[in-house]
Amino acid sequence: MRAGIPGVLDAALRDRPEATAVIGRSGSLSYVELDARADAAAAALWDLGLRPGARLAATLPNDLDVVVAFHGAMRLGAIWVGIGEALAAPEKHHLIRDCEPSLMLASPSVIEDCGAALAAVGAHGKSAEDLRTAMSAAGSAPSAEIDPDAPAGIAYTSGTTGVPKGIVHSQHNLLLPGEVLVASRGWGPALRKGDCLPLTILNLMVLTTLLTAQAQGCCIVMDRRDADGIAEWIEREQVTHWNGVPAQLHDLVTIKQVDPARLASLQEVWSGGGDCPDALRERFAEVYGLPIRSTYGLTEAPTVVSIDPVGGERRPGASGRVLPHLWVQTRRDDGTMLPRDAEGELCLSARADGEWAGRWTPYLGVWRDGGVVDAPTQPVATGDYGVVDSEGWLTVLDRIKLLIVRGGANIYPAEVERVLLAQEGVAGVAVFGVPDERLGERVAALVELQSDIEIDTLAASCRDQLADYKVPERWGVVDKLPRNAMGKVVRTGLVDLLEESGS
Repeated sequence: MRAGIPGVLDAALRDRPEATAVIGRSGSLSYVELDARADAAAAALWDLGLRPGARLAATLPNDLDVVVAFHGAMRLGAIWVGIGEALAAPEKHHLIRDCEPSLMLASPSVIEDCGAALAAVGAHGKSAEDLRTAMSAAGSAPSAEIDPDAPAGIAYTSGTTGVPKGIVHSQHNLLLPGEVLVASRGWGPALRKGDCLPLTILNLMVLTTLLTAQAQGCCIVMDRRDADGIAEWIEREQVTHWNGVPAQLHDLVTIKQVDPARLASLQEVWSGGGDCPDALRERFAEVYGLPIRSTYGLTEAPTVVSIDPVGGERRPGASGRVLPHLWVQTRRDDGTMLPRDAEGELCLSARADGEWAGRWTPYLGVWRDGGVVDAPTQPVATGDYGVVDSEGWLTVLDRIKLLIVRGGANIYPAEVERVLLAQEGVAGVAVFGVPDERLGERVAALVELQSDIEIDTLAASCRDQLADYKVPERWGVVDKLPRNAMGKVVRTGLVDLLEESGS
C-alpha cells in the first residue's frame, strides 16, 4: 500500500474498483477513475511548476475538480492551501502573501482580482479548465517519496480577532480522523456521506474524500446550501450521512420545511454542538424523525474531537463523547491539569492505552515566513473552556478568548447566547463585551430576528434565567449576522455593527 494520502484509495481499488468514489454536480468518478485522475492531476501540476513542499492555493467550488486537485497535490508531496471563494479580495490577498504559493487554482475572475498578490510572491494562477487541459496532455509525474509526517496542508483559522493563523497538518494528521470515525462508527461501503460546506476548508477534505475512501463508500460533494438544494442532493443521491451547520438546520424547520420523505435516506445528521439549542434539536426531530448528532471539533485537532455515539444516547448540553484516539482533560489558567468533571481549558493528548494508543500527533505548527514555527507539545490547549466527565462526555462552555470581564466577574457569552437562542423568533445571536470605563466591559448582544419579538422580552428572559450582571445592557438588531463558511459568527467588527444598529 502506498504511504500517506496517495494510498488512501488502495483498499477500495483492490476490493471494489468500479464502485462510485465521488459525486459532484459535473458527474461522478469510480475509484479507478479517481485514481487515474489523481495521477493525471499530479503530472499536470508538476508540469505547471508545483514541486514537493511547495504550496498549492485553491479557490474552487464544490465539485470534482477540487477533489481531484487535492489528491494530485498529495501525490506530489505538495502543501494544500484552501482559500474560500466567499472571502473578500483583501482576505484572499493576505492568505496568498502569507503562504506564498507557487500556483493558484481559481476562476479567471479570482485570478484577475488576486493578480497583484500572486505577482508579489512570484506565483501564477490557472483555472480548473486549464488544469483539465494540462491533465489531458500530461505524461507521468516523477515518483515522489511521500513522508506522511511532513507538512501537507495549511488551514487558516477564522479566529475571533486579528488576522487568520495558518495551522499546518501532515498527511498522517489528515488521515487519522477518518480512520477513527470509520472504525468507531462501523461504517463501510454503504456509506454515502454528503457535505455542502466548502471543501476549501481543510477539515472538510478530512471529513469527505479521505473519510469515505477509508470506508470504501461514496463522497457526495454538494454545491447548494439552501434548504431546497440540500433536499435535492439528499433525495437524488440517497445520502445516508449529512453534516449541516445550525443555521441550515434552523432554516429546515422554520423558513423552508421540506417534505420529510425527501430526507428519508438519512441515517445521521451532524452539527457542531455549540450553537445548536435544544429547542432546535427537538423541532428537527419532530419534523424529520432524526436526532441531530452533536460534535465538537477544531482546526488544530484536526476536525472532530467528540461526537454523539451511534444510537440514541445523548447528554443534554454535551458535544458527544471523546473519540477513542484522544485524551481530553482540563487545566487551570496556571497550567495545572485538573481531574475529570472539573471545568477548565480543554486540552488534547494522544490516548495512552487501547488500540489507538499513541496514534494521534499534534498539528505541526504555524506557517510563518515561509516555514513551520511554534510547534506545540502535548497536551495541546484548545482555547475552549469546558468539562469532560468520567465517561468521556465533553461539554464546551465557551471560547476562553471571548470571556467578558465585567467588574471583575467572568461572563462566558455562550451561556447568554443559549438563553436567547431558545426564544422563539431569534434566528441568531452574538454576545460580546464592549469597553466600559468603570466596569472594564459591559455585556452587549446583537440579535437576528425572524419575528416582532421585543428586546424588552428578550431582556426579561435573560433576567429570569441569568444573574443580573450577565444580562446584556446594550442591544442591537441586524438583518443578518456576519458568518464564515462554517456558519460561525465572525466576531471581528461586532462593536461597529452594534453602533450602526443605533443601540
